[in-house]
Amino acid sequence: MKTIILCGGIGYRLKEETEFKPKPMVNIGGKPILWHIMKIYSYYGFNEFIIALGYKGDYIKQYFLNQKHMTHDFKITLVDTGEETLPGERILRVKDYIPKEDENFMVTYGDGVSDINIKELVKFHKKQGTIGTVTGVHPRSKYGLLATDKNKIITSFIEKPVLKEWVNGGFMVFKRGFFDFLKKGEMEHQALKRLVKKRQLSLYLHDDFWHSMDTYPDVDNLNKFWREDPKWKVWK
Repeated sequence: MKTIILCGGIGYRLKEETEFKPKPMVNIGGKPILWHIMKIYSYYGFNEFIIALGYKGDYIKQYFLNQKHMTHDFKITLVDTGEETLPGERILRVKDYIPKEDENFMVTYGDGVSDINIKELVKFHKKQGTIGTVTGVHPRSKYGLLATDKNKIITSFIEKPVLKEWVNGGFMVFKRGFFDFLKKGEMEHQALKRLVKKRQLSLYLHDDFWHSMDTYPDVDNLNKFWREDPKWKVWK
């Protein structure tokens, strides 16, 4: 089964980093977060990737040309999908790279890591029988939380805790029929909403580690995790 990785965004909130390279190439532990994502999938036996390129796509091309010793266990197809193309259309533009005999394919973003079991995700998707499955994860608060006693005296300060709500963590599986729900010039969530209306979108719940990389504090946190306890490092 092939995995589409959306790598076309600019990453405005990481401007100092992304002025010269695309967001998926921001380093965590000395290697691009894109490499970490591919290692997660590869560990579970899914090593065929379609990289949907956009902003500074040549940077990613050069990386894979120059770092073959670190990517030899990946089968990679690099596809230019346009600098300003929205994610939904990027998926549509790589449709021809998914073999017609492949009933399912996966999609993820190039800026988040998790200790999710990809095999279990795929197994759940096939059992559900819906056109799409997204992974529900608990996001981290962007702010620290305050707790007080009855006298309004602060009793604790919790630094950016993990919240109880569920959000789409970006690890998704689809049947080929999903292409029929995508339209040019749209975000991917608009196609997901169409699936919801048809009751064709399932939710795979993942209670454990997940972390996106949207801001400089995110980069710092992920590098700290890498040094101390990289929970997404399922590979040996």
